[in-house]
Amino acid sequence: MKTLTTSGVQISVNTFFRSDLSEINASQFFFNYTVQIENRNDYSVQLISRDWYIFDSLMEARFITGLGVIGEQPILEPGESYTYTSGCDLNSEIGQMKGFYTFKKLNDESTFQVNVPDFTLECNFKLN
Repeated sequence: MKTLTTSGVQISVNTFFRSDLSEINASQFFFNYTVQIENRNDYSVQLISRDWYIFDSLMEARFITGLGVIGEQPILEPGESYTYTSGCDLNSEIGQMKGFYTFKKLNDESTFQVNVPDFTLECNFKLN
């Protein structure tokens, strides 16, 4: 698990290869990643948007941006955490994702960025 704290918000990411959703002979590899977001500030925050850079060892990098995560823009009170699982497809067995979330402080409506730790997407059989 990779963990990083930025501006009082801790992000932890765990990844896993989904052989059941992949077509290895067709070079289609699917991965899930689970993200836990914890608000360690003394004020409430809301996740507004996400920005991802997806690197595939056989393709050009992709940039994805959008509102919230999995269709939600969660509010986290001090000490609260939020966990979600999403997925990513690659054309190779190895890739990487990095990016950031934009949050809003609910006490003054200002926004700030929270970095997501870079994480690797790698098939289990590539580790041997």
